[in-house]
Amino acid sequence: MADVFVSYAREDEAQARKLAEALRAQGYRAWRDDELPAHRTYAEVIEERLNSAEAVVALWSEHAARSQWVRAEADTARNRGTLIQASLDGTIPPLPFNQIQCADLRGSEDPSKSEGWRKLLASVGTLVGSEGVAASAKPRRRAVSVCVLPFENMSGDAEQEYFSDGISEDITTDLSKISALEVIARNTAFQFKGHATDISDIAKKLGVSHVLEGSVRKAGGRVRVTAQLIDGASGGHVWAERYDRDLTDIFAIQDDISKAIVEALRVKLLPEEKKALEQRGTISADAYNLYLMARNYWVNGNYGDISREERVIRICRRAVEIDPDYGKAWALIAIAQANLCYSFGQEKDDGLAEAKRALALDPTIAEAHCVIARHLFENGQVEQADKEIETALELDPDSWEVNREAARILYRQRRLEEAAVHFHKAVTVIETDFHAWGMLASAYEALGNHEGLKHAAENMVVQSERVIAEDPSNAAALGMGAGGLAILGQVERAKEWIERALLIDPDNSNMRYNFACVVALHLNDLEGAMDLLEPVMEHITISLYRNVLIDPDLDCLRSSPRFQKMVAATAKRLGVDPPDPSNPAAS
Repeated sequence: MADVFVSYAREDEAQARKLAEALRAQGYRAWRDDELPAHRTYAEVIEERLNSAEAVVALWSEHAARSQWVRAEADTARNRGTLIQASLDGTIPPLPFNQIQCADLRGSEDPSKSEGWRKLLASVGTLVGSEGVAASAKPRRRAVSVCVLPFENMSGDAEQEYFSDGISEDITTDLSKISALEVIARNTAFQFKGHATDISDIAKKLGVSHVLEGSVRKAGGRVRVTAQLIDGASGGHVWAERYDRDLTDIFAIQDDISKAIVEALRVKLLPEEKKALEQRGTISADAYNLYLMARNYWVNGNYGDISREERVIRICRRAVEIDPDYGKAWALIAIAQANLCYSFGQEKDDGLAEAKRALALDPTIAEAHCVIARHLFENGQVEQADKEIETALELDPDSWEVNREAARILYRQRRLEEAAVHFHKAVTVIETDFHAWGMLASAYEALGNHEGLKHAAENMVVQSERVIAEDPSNAAALGMGAGGLAILGQVERAKEWIERALLIDPDNSNMRYNFACVVALHLNDLEGAMDLLEPVMEHITISLYRNVLIDPDLDCLRSSPRFQKMVAATAKRLGVDPPDPSNPAAS
């Protein structure tokens, strides 16, 4: 694997090539994306190289600051503590990267001849090895790094999958709090779920020193958890244990596993890290179990079906009845409540009170800030909403919910380059999120990123097929999959999926809306698109009406008198001013 990953905008390729050559001349193994193998997907290789690199050099420029790829790569490196920044043309790195030192490489077409080169090289030396000494010839300190594989559900009930997945995620989160450990992201680890893969192969592929695997059996009031920490190089067991306890001891089991790993790997646990490991948000195993169940429905439920939101709220309400001080459960209620209000128009309460209660109980819950941001944005306070999102991202830059909400608000402002960064981050956290893949495809389409569009469309289909295999009635998955098929040119198959989905769930407005975008943009049937959109517009909420006004997927309809008439009628029904024809997004 490479010592140094070089991140750059395509327009800066010549300077990036010279910088990589200069690093190699110093003995470092530098990698940039001109070395992509022909047999593997772009995103897969990029993620693997980023995770294995000991230093990531982000070359900022006017072009790089606008590139969602450079931003996403820099964000990953910032979170891993491997980011080194340099400016090729004096451009200041965008937020939040402007808070980190940046070497100045201006003054020469060859970055290694600029004044800032020595500063950059010193930073590389700090992260990788001493300056000027061939890294390949030195004894290298092997970092302590761990991949937590998804624990196997041994309960004999597929419905209990959420519990074993939740345990795996929580252990990953716990270990990530320990500064002496490098922990592979949840999504990267979950790609191995359900696959019989050699542990040493996984360790080699991910560049980690150790792998944790295990299983969970939950039955009645009892739980059995087994865990094994395996040396990635030898395949031998470093530590293994089995816990047979009451379900009420589930938090103690997680604590024991984390502490046993710390002890087995002989890493130092700081006092504040020990305290962080013991913070669970609730002392009730029953409330915890309900929260995991509700979040599973939230992540994997039928997007656009109101019963998803209602089910999540109902389950979380039961959790907070058991433990009124469970902040995470209050935050999830708030998120679902906000969606009921703004996407379905079913509730006047938009979750603001629940979000504030969650933050009163635990000020570090980033997702609660998302609800406040949505409240502000929907009420026209865009600047304040952006600040709330910044706070949420500072608290938890890897949160799926936070990145999705950041992307949604940016998309609604047609800040598509920035929205794409956060949609991309969301699918790196939960790759199975077919809806986020669809929104990422929409952003890429508008930006003219054809390579990114194709990759997103492929995942729209793959992830939708996965969901449909488990739940053939999931019309949202059918809808998003149809969009991916249309983008990929599989027109007849896309039409079949659309027809099937409309038979299964004809009243799913979100799905019909997405179909209208697909039919207009990729099947070139503008009248057919408006046939799909018309019944949606008759019942659409003011929030989704505003989305119609800015959605780039519908730009091809804006000059149509029929579309303009639908928009004007909807504005009248909602009691708002009709859009300005020269700038509909400003209405």
